Amino acid sequence: MATRINLLDWRSERRERRKKQFVVMMGIGLGVGVVVVGIALFLMKSTIAYQQSRNDFLKQEITAVDQKIKEIQELERVKENLLARMRVIEQLQASRSATVHFFDEIVSTLPDGVYLTAVKQQGSGVTIDGIAESNGRVSTYMKNLDASEWFADPRLVVIKTTEQNRLRQSEFTLQVTNLTKPGAPPADDSEVLQ
Repeated sequence: MATRINLLDWRSERRERRKKQFVVMMGIGLGVGVVVVGIALFLMKSTIAYQQSRNDFLKQEITAVDQKIKEIQELERVKENLLARMRVIEQLQASRSATVHFFDEIVSTLPDGVYLTAVKQQGSGVTIDGIAESNGRVSTYMKNLDASEWFADPRLVVIKTTEQNRLRQSEFTLQVTNLTKPGAPPADDSEVLQ
């Protein structure tokens, strides 16, 4: 039988074995690290892609909502225009008979001996020009206008007495406020113009 004698140092053999184990463990560790980093990168990329798809969806929804808001604003403008037209039509309907009442009231307040030559209306103010047989008849006409439900605040602007063919006449100009609704306070011109 042959005896085996190991001439190698057992320490260097152990060192070599440990070196090989270390290199193998480093390889395994490096492989595991690469796999972990790869999985982490894959998860991050998929998370980023998912979030990007959600962001794109939200952008599309925001665009759709913005379009709907524009449509709603356009509908609001159309609604306001229609309401304004309706208000104008309602005002016209309400004031339809006001012109008839206006002229009827001018005639019914006119006393005998007074003749009108011109009637002008601007806003709620009415200017009346006429001829009367005397100053007293002009005063009576002013009292009648003041007592009327359709007129308020009669003011005499000018009165001029003339004589033609031995007849004395008073030419006058009155200003009075027209109340579109009987019993209503006088309207401002600014309200009428709007």
